[in-house]
Amino acid sequence: MAQNPPQIAIIGAGIFVKSQYLPRLAEISELVVLKAIWSRSEKSSREAADIARKVFPNVECKWGDDGLDEIISDPDIVAVVVALAAQFQVDMSLKLLKAGKHVLQEKPAGASISELETALTCYNSLYNNPSAQKIWAVAENYRFEPAFVESRKLVSEIGDMMSVQVIIEGSMNSSNPYFSSSWRRNFTGGFILDMGVHYIAGLRMLVGCEVASVSAMTSHVDTTLPPPDTISALFQLENGCSGVFVMLVSSKSPKIIWRVVGLSGTVQVERGNKDGQHGYVVTLFTANKETKSTFYPFSGVTEELKAFLSDISRASLQNGNKIEAEARCSYVEGALDVAVLDAMLESGVKQGAFVKVKKF
Repeated sequence: MAQNPPQIAIIGAGIFVKSQYLPRLAEISELVVLKAIWSRSEKSSREAADIARKVFPNVECKWGDDGLDEIISDPDIVAVVVALAAQFQVDMSLKLLKAGKHVLQEKPAGASISELETALTCYNSLYNNPSAQKIWAVAENYRFEPAFVESRKLVSEIGDMMSVQVIIEGSMNSSNPYFSSSWRRNFTGGFILDMGVHYIAGLRMLVGCEVASVSAMTSHVDTTLPPPDTISALFQLENGCSGVFVMLVSSKSPKIIWRVVGLSGTVQVERGNKDGQHGYVVTLFTANKETKSTFYPFSGVTEELKAFLSDISRASLQNGNKIEAEARCSYVEGALDVAVLDAMLESGVKQGAFVKVKKF
């Protein structure tokens, strides 16, 4: 007998839920049933549910404390997507995990090292029986982008790593829907942390090893943005290779690029578009002067959702026994992204002092 698709709820009804989660879930509607959408306010819950109903006609609106309690006590809802302001996500995720739900939490994994450490301690102590532990995933779509999956394979073919460069000139200006987001402005690290975890995830995925230490300078130039809005960092990888990470939150000439130089070639990943599709151009420069470029459209959000849904379906077949979940969206992976940026921001406060990156 075929297994029925898992029933899930979404906690949060903001920009990303409406512009990404609902359209992406609609594309894979045969794999999932969206049973409820919750928001603090009835208005935003209804707005999101109206969009969702085009594909999930029976989706229910939930709001406020009562609505949250109804989701928690509904045995049919096996998993919840948490997409709230970063300040509230960890507490909400732990509350749902404690209630026996699997959780896919939007990045960042946490707001600080102390929150990450506390979160992991709480998570690991929630279950008397470790095999009953529910999945806590962090939605980092960059680890699922085909461009990075393929580039990682290419990096293994270019010989000993010599240098890594990550240059991010963002486009977070008043025309961007996230620009006026209040929580990102009242958040330590601001846009650097919220946006930056993506670029660190891309870096870690590409090089296949961890960042060991950093030294960074930060500044605040664009007063329409919260501080800091620029970061220039040196980093050393555990494999001994060093590199640079430069990030501007807002630039008039947006550019996003990762470049790994090896003894026998170079791999470059650059944000771009082709035939109206947004994605990445992956270029391999070989030792004999050949250049090979491939364009990969964005599909990371869809791929990470598929991986999470596959995991929760497998978990339900195991009758509560713990499964080996997809490592790319584990909470620890998300925590490691934050840890690199946290070290850079700390170094910036200390005028470029050498800071070791926290391990989990």
